[in-house]
Amino acid sequence: MRHPAAPGRVDLDCCLMGQGGGIGRRSALKAISFAGIAAAPGAALTGRRTASRSAPFPQPTVVVSRPGPISASCVLDQILDVRFTDVAIPGHGSVTTRTYNGTIPGPTLRLRGGDTLRLTHVNGLPPNPPHLGGHNTPHHANSFNVHTHGMHVSPSGHADNVLREFAPRTAGEAAADAAEPQYTTTIHVPADHPAGTYWYHPHLHGATAEQIVGGMAGVIVVEGDVDEVPEIKAAADVVVCINELKLKDGKVPAFTSGDWVMGVPSVFTVNGTVNPTITLRQGEVQRWRLVAATAFTALRLTVTGGGSAMTVHQIAQDGVTFGAPVARETVELAMGNRADVLIRGTLPGRYELRAEAVPGPLMTIEVTGRLVEPAMELPASLPPGRPFLDENDIINPDADREVVFHADPGAFTGAFPNAFRMLGTHATPAADPDGDLTRDSAYGLFDPDYTNHTLRLDTVERWTVRTEETMPTFNHPFHLHTNQILLTHRNGKRLDPPIWHDTIGLAGGTPGQSITFLVKYEHFTGRAIAHCHQLHHEDLGMMQTISYVPNRNLSAGSNSLASRQRS
Repeated sequence: MRHPAAPGRVDLDCCLMGQGGGIGRRSALKAISFAGIAAAPGAALTGRRTASRSAPFPQPTVVVSRPGPISASCVLDQILDVRFTDVAIPGHGSVTTRTYNGTIPGPTLRLRGGDTLRLTHVNGLPPNPPHLGGHNTPHHANSFNVHTHGMHVSPSGHADNVLREFAPRTAGEAAADAAEPQYTTTIHVPADHPAGTYWYHPHLHGATAEQIVGGMAGVIVVEGDVDEVPEIKAAADVVVCINELKLKDGKVPAFTSGDWVMGVPSVFTVNGTVNPTITLRQGEVQRWRLVAATAFTALRLTVTGGGSAMTVHQIAQDGVTFGAPVARETVELAMGNRADVLIRGTLPGRYELRAEAVPGPLMTIEVTGRLVEPAMELPASLPPGRPFLDENDIINPDADREVVFHADPGAFTGAFPNAFRMLGTHATPAADPDGDLTRDSAYGLFDPDYTNHTLRLDTVERWTVRTEETMPTFNHPFHLHTNQILLTHRNGKRLDPPIWHDTIGLAGGTPGQSITFLVKYEHFTGRAIAHCHQLHHEDLGMMQTISYVPNRNLSAGSNSLASRQRS
């Protein structure tokens, strides 16, 4: 099949309307200029690129929005072709895995608030084998959909709707050589959408973990006011997408048992390469967009060298810009988190980006003695990405919700014996309320026909989430779709200032961690989900359905039988 835009193309014929209407040519060129690429205006560049001629550093293909055919608004129109691909992983040889457009990660999508993201999904995977188990066991690994993680966009229809299924051909269709199916996603990005770093990945329940640890992920950049801050505008804009892969015998093993995660060691890549090297000159500032595209491992990141840690200056968390840079020696990323940081070359030498849970370096940084004169500056202040919420904004008396991550080992027979439950004030009811709840087949597990939370638009609520996991190394990140959440307390202690997130990690222990956040449900109605972003837990049932409704339509008892509804 011949696509209108071949996978791997970097399109520089982007919107030329500047700040008011789309990404300018200067912005697209700046995003890849540090790669040492010289290109004539309008040229098409293909393949992976490098961070400098002397120290290759890979960057994903960049695709940008362009003016629409009938309006002044811009459209990012992109094919995401999914099929098994042979990908070379340094140190691990050729690996056959599902990819977007043949690469790990997929293309980086750059757009602005007010743009439209229009994706065509081609499913070139084989037919799904029959599935005889329940919906909370792995299944349909060759079906997928798409989630624009962290973005505040509609969860309904053909937008960020993770309740859709992009199925492959059936066995009969494949035997008849029928065309590969195509599906469309159209997402209208609000004009005031926060500028920042987001990511996309498949989110079909039962298939998510296996697909993401095969490399199905890509970065979304929403450009805006923060990119015009002079000190940030001058810095190289570097995507650092950290993928966690599960590789065995040249492929990603099928998710066939509960010990699959522990039985196959993780391989970590940055932009598809094991431990790539980036060059940083003395006095140079670079902006790194750190993306934890991991399914099972939280990343406690440090930049170390010469026996000490290098300070980074965090400017955003999960796509929302801070009011000012925050100096850190450690950046904490749960699975799915992103952090934008500024890093400045100081003493020449060799440094490494390391994660506490990963044995080797994720990437190497070589600070050269070649000076940037005068040294590049760090910004003193930033345009904040979102205003804070306040407890005084809560007006309804039933505004407090509780979620408890709870595991019951050995609850079931078969290959997946452990029950991963979301309990609390709106848990899925038990199949047998008078029976042994630790063995119940429904209690606290995802039920696609049950609505756990009915949430009224334009209201502010307070959630408390905690984990009953006793092992400190285990992490249950809480992720809410559609609306950002403002973390106000961790383990009962107030944060000053609070921090916007879309995903918040909760480590285990005795007791396990707890968080409290405020959230305002804005703009979009429809069904979405909240879940644990330890993705094999989500596939096994650690997920809940939420329904965003107009304020006037709230029914009594959001977890009552009256709130049951079909997808």
